[in-house]
Amino acid sequence: MKDHPFLPENFLLTTDWARTLYFEHAAPQPIFDYHCHLPPDQIASNRQFENLFQIWLAGDHYKWRAMRSNGINEDLVTGDQTSDYDKFLAYARTVPRTLRNPLYHWSHLELRRYFGIDLVINEASAPKIWELANEKLRAPEFTTQGILRKNRVNVVCTTDDPVDSLEHHIAIQKSGLPTRVHPTFRPDKAMTVHAPAVFNTWCDQLAAASGVEVRDLATLLEAIDKRHAFFHSLGGRLSDHGLECIPDTECTETAAAAIFDAARAGKAAGPDETARFTMFMMLFLGRLDAKRGWTKQLHLGALRNNNTRLLQRLGADAGVDSIGDFPQARGLARYLDRLDSTGELPKTVLYNLNPADNYVFATMIGNVQDDLAPGKIQFGSGWWFLDQKEGMEWQLNALSQLGLLSRFVGMLTDSRSFMSYVRHEYFRRILCSQIGADVEAGLIPADRALVGGMIEDICYQNALRYFGLEAGTL
Repeated sequence: MKDHPFLPENFLLTTDWARTLYFEHAAPQPIFDYHCHLPPDQIASNRQFENLFQIWLAGDHYKWRAMRSNGINEDLVTGDQTSDYDKFLAYARTVPRTLRNPLYHWSHLELRRYFGIDLVINEASAPKIWELANEKLRAPEFTTQGILRKNRVNVVCTTDDPVDSLEHHIAIQKSGLPTRVHPTFRPDKAMTVHAPAVFNTWCDQLAAASGVEVRDLATLLEAIDKRHAFFHSLGGRLSDHGLECIPDTECTETAAAAIFDAARAGKAAGPDETARFTMFMMLFLGRLDAKRGWTKQLHLGALRNNNTRLLQRLGADAGVDSIGDFPQARGLARYLDRLDSTGELPKTVLYNLNPADNYVFATMIGNVQDDLAPGKIQFGSGWWFLDQKEGMEWQLNALSQLGLLSRFVGMLTDSRSFMSYVRHEYFRRILCSQIGADVEAGLIPADRALVGGMIEDICYQNALRYFGLEAGTL
């Protein structure tokens, strides 16, 4: 039987043109990670991870889900009474069961690219992997800042609540780190009027952070505006929202004020009131972004916290979310049009989680483009459950058929892990494979300047121009 090496140098690159595009145009580009969940405190403190579990498995929901599906006891997934090594061994036992899951590729790529470990991951190889990785983790280049340098990450945009002090961002800016780390404004809790305990706690925190007593709707909006300006002063140029969908509704300021007052008095808003308040706040927040020249990101379609047992044990972000089937088109179209009609639609990136919405989102972006920027409204990269080979191919194909792939701002990690930068390599190989196949089939001209230039734009240059963020020099 012919030998087929695992993850060869030309992994995913099946044509000569794909290999040329990847190695000569895509791979040399630095990384512009415009959306992630890396903890700024760990960057500011230049954390040195003690072992492979801490950098590789702690907080990685993808790996948690696989371990649970493999029948691993939760104590060995997220428990605090089991050792880091035992949890690592539990994942090593799981990896052989992940064949054809992207985790199989990602996990091996992470060990190879970060540590030079090319062993196939299983229970037998686990002790050696643990020993080799932990030895390398003691080196200076494996601190959080060292990892950013090693991976040539020029820009990182974290995800931050408006009430955050951003003290760690201030410390990072003073540290001399070549990577530019910018905050992203995520005001999801401003719309939690259905949960007064959450909403009121957040409003009190907002008041403390802004210096504005949040006693009515007007002061809520004033306080949010002040925090938005503060983020701007520290280099923030992006906002982000994680919503099931944009509600297909309207809400007057008077109605929004009444809903706010009731929530502050401890009365939970019903579904219709919550939808109306959400639309009112989203319009206000869109106008803030337009006023300061920001880009808005809309992550739509997640059905969150679907396991009460694990929600009670671990809280949110426990790896028990899934794709939702919410209606997206009409509310999103209404929202974009409302802002566009008054000249207050900011640059916007739309991410869908349900692949059934690919063509909805790919056509939606064409409705409200203008001359503010090429590709002003973007169909964002495959997100969360779609940031794997098939999901990326679907997104690239939909955007290619219905929009301008050449203006696409490319990949992001959307990760809490410092080990996730191989996802940019994964995306770039998939992109070059698709475009290279088209060249070889005679569907695209065999023009290095034209095609190679587009690859470089998608991998880095488009994002650099689009987001207007100061970039590093790695």
